[in-house]
Amino acid sequence: MNSISSLVRDNIRKLKPYSSARSEFSGRGEVFLDANENPYETGLNRYPDPLQHALKERIAALKQVQPGQIFLGNGSDEVIDLAIRIFCDPQTDHIITLPPTYGMYQVGAAIADVKVLEIQLNSDFQPNVEAILNAANAHSKLLFLCHPNNPTGNLMAPSAIEALLNGFPGIVVIDEAYIDFAPEHSTLKYLDQYPNMIVMQTLSKAWGLAAIRLGMAFASTEIIEYYNKVKPPYNINILTQETALQELSQEARKANWVQALIASRARLVAALSELPMVEKVFPSDTNFILVRVNNPKDLYQYLLQQGIIVRDRSTVVLCEGTLRISIGTETENQQLIQALKQYPES
Repeated sequence: MNSISSLVRDNIRKLKPYSSARSEFSGRGEVFLDANENPYETGLNRYPDPLQHALKERIAALKQVQPGQIFLGNGSDEVIDLAIRIFCDPQTDHIITLPPTYGMYQVGAAIADVKVLEIQLNSDFQPNVEAILNAANAHSKLLFLCHPNNPTGNLMAPSAIEALLNGFPGIVVIDEAYIDFAPEHSTLKYLDQYPNMIVMQTLSKAWGLAAIRLGMAFASTEIIEYYNKVKPPYNINILTQETALQELSQEARKANWVQALIASRARLVAALSELPMVEKVFPSDTNFILVRVNNPKDLYQYLLQQGIIVRDRSTVVLCEGTLRISIGTETENQQLIQALKQYPES
């Protein structure tokens, strides 16, 4: 693979980052007269730690990595956006995506005026490794691999992931937003082995913290240093940092939620499989399922009228005829099944 620095945009390598008041000293302060803050205490009158040291220490212990291998973003969308801006020259470089997949990779590239090369997953929703590596060239800066995949719900084969990490000339970004539902398959174990890898995770799914918008990136210290170079100085606010620190102590509760959702998923799959309008329920390693039905748009509208919101994925490549359904509480899942049983098929 190429060196990390050779993949970074020239202007980013040369960039002198903004130095915030709170990043210019070390040690413990008592009187803060450096950042032009309001001195009167509200609990929120001071700027937050720009590098989130306490939170990163907690996450490092939880994930068994080093704090210097962690970047925290305002949601995973910031992680995606900054990766594109760090590595891709507009109108020159491109990213590679593997549809059907998460749509923000393409949106992030479009905002940055970076091209997107799409190489479809195969019929089993697995990467076509040969096609990806054959298509890649010196301008292929980022490969986005969603694992488990959204919207299909499946894990990517370990052999495919390793082949791409070994063969792709740029950075492989592995989006593990749903990995808490299949933690034994996380690629974090490869972190020290592959300096060209970025692993994204989130607190939005299994941890129940979607509202605080905290995305996590794990990578080599070299890549993390570039992230810290280009990020806004105080990108993670104090409310998010404090909430995350508090909630990350609730590991047992999170584990119970994951177990409950996996059990509910199995019951929902069984119930859906018995319904006449359901053609196929795809295997899932996430907290959602992809369901092929014989009338997706009508069914979506019918459920909407019942106050039940699902996602219509019927226009997405390889997902024709499908709805994506999140696993809810037992009560919510039963509401869905009862509504579907009363669906007036013509």
